[in-house]
Amino acid sequence: MTRGAGNAGPRLPRDAACGQSPPSGRRRGVAALLALAAAPGAFADGSDAAAPRVQVIGTTLLPGSEIDLRKLPANAQVFGGGMLRRQGAANITDFLEHNANSLNLNAVQGNPYQPDLNLRGFTASPLLGTPQGLSVFVDGVRVNEPFGDTVNWDLLPASAIDSIQLVPGSNPSFGLNTLGGAVAVYTRSGASAFGQHPGATLSVSGGSFGGRAIAFEAGGATPIWDWFITGNDSQDNGWAEHNPSHVRQLFGKFGWQGADDSSLSLALQYANNTLQGTQTLPVSFPDFREAYTWPDTNGNRLGAAVLGGRTALSPAWALSGTAYYRSFRNNNVSSNVNPDYAEPGETEATNDASTIEQNGWGIAAQLTHSGSYDGLAHHLALGASIDVGRARYTQSVQDAVFTATRAALGIGDFEQETDARSTTRYDGVFVSDSIDLDPRWTLSLAARWNHAHITISDLSGNDPALNGTHDFQRLNPAIGLNFNPSRSLTTYAAYNEGMRAPTAIELGCADPEAPCKLPNSFVSDPPLQMVVSQTFEIGSRGTWGRDGNWSVAAFRTDLHDDLQFVSGNALASNTGYFQNVGTTRRQGIELGAGDRAGRLGWAIRYSGIAATYRTGFVENSPSNSTADENGSIVVTPGDRMPGIPLQGLKLRLDLQAQPQWNLGMNLVAASSVYARGNENNLDPAGRVGGFAVVNLDTRYDGSHGISLFGRVGNLFNRTYANFGVLGDNVFTGPGQTFDGANARAELFRGYGVPRSIWVGMQVALD
Repeated sequence: MTRGAGNAGPRLPRDAACGQSPPSGRRRGVAALLALAAAPGAFADGSDAAAPRVQVIGTTLLPGSEIDLRKLPANAQVFGGGMLRRQGAANITDFLEHNANSLNLNAVQGNPYQPDLNLRGFTASPLLGTPQGLSVFVDGVRVNEPFGDTVNWDLLPASAIDSIQLVPGSNPSFGLNTLGGAVAVYTRSGASAFGQHPGATLSVSGGSFGGRAIAFEAGGATPIWDWFITGNDSQDNGWAEHNPSHVRQLFGKFGWQGADDSSLSLALQYANNTLQGTQTLPVSFPDFREAYTWPDTNGNRLGAAVLGGRTALSPAWALSGTAYYRSFRNNNVSSNVNPDYAEPGETEATNDASTIEQNGWGIAAQLTHSGSYDGLAHHLALGASIDVGRARYTQSVQDAVFTATRAALGIGDFEQETDARSTTRYDGVFVSDSIDLDPRWTLSLAARWNHAHITISDLSGNDPALNGTHDFQRLNPAIGLNFNPSRSLTTYAAYNEGMRAPTAIELGCADPEAPCKLPNSFVSDPPLQMVVSQTFEIGSRGTWGRDGNWSVAAFRTDLHDDLQFVSGNALASNTGYFQNVGTTRRQGIELGAGDRAGRLGWAIRYSGIAATYRTGFVENSPSNSTADENGSIVVTPGDRMPGIPLQGLKLRLDLQAQPQWNLGMNLVAASSVYARGNENNLDPAGRVGGFAVVNLDTRYDGSHGISLFGRVGNLFNRTYANFGVLGDNVFTGPGQTFDGANARAELFRGYGVPRSIWVGMQVALD
């Protein structure tokens, strides 16, 4: 169910809103957390019908900064974790694609756990080489990995999620990389998951493509202590050839609440996942389930610990803080066409192996004050944070030949090409204040000073020129004004700025004369400029009746010195370099409405996003049919950026057929997108068509604690793609065998998952 900002209701306890157990009123806090899904921007979900109408959202990383949504000058979206689990989403990115406005996925790597996620045209991706524009947090800890700001969506189990907040714009309080928005995930506790009654659940499920999974959760709480633990082991054979997945995730949280409104929590996380992809596929291949080349494997392993706490210094002042440590290791083996292949007898392929070992730690502290000054009510937050990351990057290459099935078969030993170390340190100091000028007007002010210090060291002894130190710093402001003429209507306007510092991988791959093969090359290159964002947004939202709500927003974000990965070779689309390309713009509108009529809830969301280049530049794209004799194309102001649909539509229907039986349907539709390599929009083949996909979900809660659930993805089995890239297809021989001497320029597409069916059973244990 969706509810609007104008409805009165109890405030959400601050710690509960940020994934920490409140010191009292636990059951009320749990219901309030579920009610987060009912904020404008969330989707209809009948099981929240009895939840209190609470609309608060965090405006900084740490608990204590929450304000009423009606006072927030942004079109934020909030989803309860219960909604995610009731829909049976396979992972967090699938759920957000089905439900969130202005959000789409790109199937770049061909694995459901590894998509690029785009919000308002800004990306959070697990793939090195993708310019990142979103910051992602789990319980206030930034999880963009330090080496390339990548985000690995496969690490956190869905059963651990209490709420997800999408805060659009360049809110400086969220720190570096918040160019187009922040994704804040808050985790469950024993109090929020099980209240005062300890319990546990065990579920088993299975489905299409050889899928099978087992999952559990357990927890409980006393007036002082609470604990929660959840984990799963899920694997499948993959919907296409050579793209199986094996995901193992474990999460636990332990909390203490004192009588003086103090609390502590310790969260521990472990993941050990093996994910294989299929890459994009030329349009000439007859079966979209084929792999272009293989193997392509990512092994992700994470161990993390987060300690959080909060204490009330007085009725008006509160202090909160977080300390964390993360150890992440990625092992990648990828098969690639030799970009220098010219004639028979030369090396056809390479197997590229890389290892990235990253260790990160950080601390953050925040002081909040709620009270009056000079007759005006203030909600003030002052804070500072330090994030340090160290990465060791090694890569080696093996010559290979292609078999008849396009497997890259090694014909020699692996030879090391790169051994480098990088260190990043991000420091920030911020202040924000929400000022009630009178009962109808609220002024929001914020500013954050960011400093990024990045060092790169060559450990091989072969490239001392790689050694270097880079510093970036900036003060980023924000201002917003809300006008609430009545409890059922909110209007707002806002302006804010953000920044992103180039990462180590970008600083080490910026020379057009020495293109890199991502993620497997690292060389000394010219310096890059930091990216600066400027966002304007105006909007309004309101309510009608008991459950009806609507929202409308218009936004524009300009990036100055935007960073793009520019392709450098037609045979290998992952070969290129990073380049500042001047100014780019993402602007658009968001419309939404929802209501509930008896047992049926509905919500509809529409987005229109025009993502364009505002500065002309020359790009190497030899597979583009309009390229000159040097393989270059000219991008002019107004050309649309690849991968971002001009229009998107989301529809959710939720039917409570019986008190214990729920049926749901999601419609996801998007217009066509331009392919990478067609940045000038002139190649008639460089476009991927639009699509519409329907998904179903159901849950039946029977007696004796037994529940049955199921979902159907892509109900009508549509063959569709959501991503494309122009490249040269070297498999033009009989049966799509290798013929590099007769490569053909084609559109390569990243396909969505065909129809899938998944069913399971959950048993609750008291």
